[in-house]
Amino acid sequence: MNAAQSFQSGPHRLSYRRSGQGSPLVLLHGLSGSGRWWRFNLPALEAVRSVYVVELAGFGAARRQRSLGVRAAARLLAQWLDALELEGADLIGHSMGGQIALLLAALRPQRISRLVLACASGLLRQKWWRVALKLPAAMRRGDLRFVPTILADGARAGLPNLIRSSRDLLREDISELLPQIHLPTLVIWGERDVLVPPALGRMLAQGIAGAQFVSLANAGHVVMVDAPLAFNRAVLAFLNQPLPESA
Repeated sequence: MNAAQSFQSGPHRLSYRRSGQGSPLVLLHGLSGSGRWWRFNLPALEAVRSVYVVELAGFGAARRQRSLGVRAAARLLAQWLDALELEGADLIGHSMGGQIALLLAALRPQRISRLVLACASGLLRQKWWRVALKLPAAMRRGDLRFVPTILADGARAGLPNLIRSSRDLLREDISELLPQIHLPTLVIWGERDVLVPPALGRMLAQGIAGAQFVSLANAGHVVMVDAPLAFNRAVLAFLNQPLPESA
């Protein structure tokens, strides 16, 4: 993978790395995440795509700054897509990254070909502290070997960024946005997800015309880590489908 690069607009900065060859594929991590959350998926994806692993403002290599709300993060990413002149990009967003991906698709539909929404937030309507109380159970439901990475990346982001981002994403209901999405979409979920239950994933898929829904039985919220082989197979099968002529 190439060295990390930065994109800045005003005071806001994101970090990204590019690897592989082919049409562009953008990966967006979730709350408290980083590019490290895709390490079990990157080899399969970069074998067929030019993959851009983004670290959002306030997280990963782009830490030490105030995190952005999901709408502001989507606007910064839209400017980044424009600056790189990316065309026909596919987006994979996990959790908060999936919510941001939906907002980005609405901002730049002409630059995006497909969406993959993995355990995406946006329909969850709870107080942030109630969601936080579920974190221990969520980690037990997932791959325990990944817990140190979750904790380390959360510590790097810092508690103020985590609380600020949690409150923001839980305020932003994207249900009214879903009918505006006319891109081929895969909604993929961990059946053991206690943070964002699979029922919300099914509702998300039902709200987007033509969206496909895939549930992975032995995965929790960090679905791409808990069941990487099944996740990679499902995502690559979806990305390999021909685009509709009207897309």
